[in-house]
Amino acid sequence: MVVTFAVEGDAIYTAVDRKPKSGANLKRLRNVGENPWVTMLADDYSDDWDTLWWVRADGRAAILADQRQMAAPLRLLANRYRQYRQAPPTGPVLAVTVERWSGWAAGPTA
Repeated sequence: MVVTFAVEGDAIYTAVDRKPKSGANLKRLRNVGENPWVTMLADDYSDDWDTLWWVRADGRAAILADQRQMAAPLRLLANRYRQYRQAPPTGPVLAVTVERWSGWAAGPTA
């Protein structure tokens, strides 16, 4: 599934936002409730294959539903996405503590 996210150190945050959903009992939340070990993958595709890259984060996810716990991650998301400044996510927030980073790039990295 594709999600919006923000990264701070070894933490990745994504939130349930206001876009229409099929219900409040989302599969991603149920999955984390059953097994908190997750993998997140970000990539950048281009027709110029010399610029391709991906990064993978493996870690443990937690569901944050308390307004105080969600405040800082929601600020990070709002700083990254203009739409979240106008219509902040209502949560909950998935907080992933990354234990292993890996990646690949076709060309030199900066």
